[in-house]
Amino acid sequence: MKTQEVSQIIDGARFTKFHWMVMCLCALLLVFDGYDLFIYGAVLPVLMKEWSLSPVQAGALGSYALFGMMFGAFVFGPLADRIGRKKGVAISFVLFSVSTFLSGFATSPSEFGIYRFMAGLGCGGLMPNAVALMNEYAPKRLRSTLVAIMFSGYSLGGVLCAGLGIWMLPNFGWQSMFFAAAVPLVLLPVILWKLPESVGFLLRAGKQEQARAMLAQVAPQAALGADVQLVQSDAKGSGAPMLELFKQERTLGTLMIWVAFFCCLLMVYALGSWLPKLMASAGYSLGSSLSFLLALNFGGVVGAIGGGWLGDRFTLPKVVVSFFAVGTVAIALLGFNSPTPVLYLLIIVAGATTIGTQILLYANTAQFYPLAIRSTGLGWASGVGRSGAIVGPLLGGALMAAALPLKMNFLVFAVPGLVAALAIGIFLLRYRHGQRAVTAEAAPTVTAAPISRSV
Repeated sequence: MKTQEVSQIIDGARFTKFHWMVMCLCALLLVFDGYDLFIYGAVLPVLMKEWSLSPVQAGALGSYALFGMMFGAFVFGPLADRIGRKKGVAISFVLFSVSTFLSGFATSPSEFGIYRFMAGLGCGGLMPNAVALMNEYAPKRLRSTLVAIMFSGYSLGGVLCAGLGIWMLPNFGWQSMFFAAAVPLVLLPVILWKLPESVGFLLRAGKQEQARAMLAQVAPQAALGADVQLVQSDAKGSGAPMLELFKQERTLGTLMIWVAFFCCLLMVYALGSWLPKLMASAGYSLGSSLSFLLALNFGGVVGAIGGGWLGDRFTLPKVVVSFFAVGTVAIALLGFNSPTPVLYLLIIVAGATTIGTQILLYANTAQFYPLAIRSTGLGWASGVGRSGAIVGPLLGGALMAAALPLKMNFLVFAVPGLVAALAIGIFLLRYRHGQRAVTAEAAPTVTAAPISRSV
């Protein structure tokens, strides 16, 4: 019986309607995910007034969902390596949609915090699995671009949240924003029907026929007769997946990825949670403040798609370093008195280089780890990064409570961008020659994706 390496088929495949379907479904899921994640920043000024929250209390309340995301990333990433990414995505989607809907019924900060924690569990589980699934099926030459386009759905969710907030908050109250999160559940049957399972999981489960049928959609031109045995060189993992992240020369790369995730998510959630409130405190109306949140997320879409396109041509680590450097400057300048068009431009750039860069970090991480530990690597990077996301709202609350000048708030928010740029700079220097994240002595059945033009 002949054998066929699965990764060779996928890497060389032409872009087909199957890739289009996977990208659109994952992007749609992330639209809902992004809506859920930015909803707190949209309703924060109203909640602070209605529940008489201090800035410190508001910052702590905003971190409840992020605690949930941290645990969700730790749990659902490794779990999906065992039960399949399709099931992991579906469970996460239902969990955060139902929990966000229930948040609209909360009558106290404590009750609200419990529902937000539960929603965070689902959000934290969906992100790494959607990225891993898209990364697995994308042709090599388009991988960074497709993952970035798919993940731009996250930013579109933020745009949708801010846009709906401008209309719904004054007309229907803050609860309506959460009730709207139940609408996407009508798409659950479509997701269960159309979203493909990971081909690596199918092979590990011994489901050769299902894997062959899946690959026939990925690459219709490939000859995969019944006499072809499908194999995947990194389809089998070992018994301690988290420890695998530090083996075969991956230690430095893993640590630098974690630092970058921490800093990037700190900036994303500090801005996402507090930008409307900071601008309202600076004298802008609620509608204008939410329009700044809309501009931030619009920038995230531009940064993700543009960064993915650049990453396929200049390598993702180089693009990420550049984005972090530009983002540091843009965020620092937000606190200075600028004409309104310049202010909007700076916010768009800040969104492109924080939200957009977060998306590029996911794509880079997915390509750094071998398939057998990819969900685990993404889950742990996301989970460690969530500690930065937790710090972001808390830091914003502490700065608001200290009543510092507006420029000082944004200068503090900009510092993590510099740290992240240094971390990815070290990552880039370590793997600049396209080295594999494995030792030469490693068994040939375990390889990692090279940090090359596709990363």
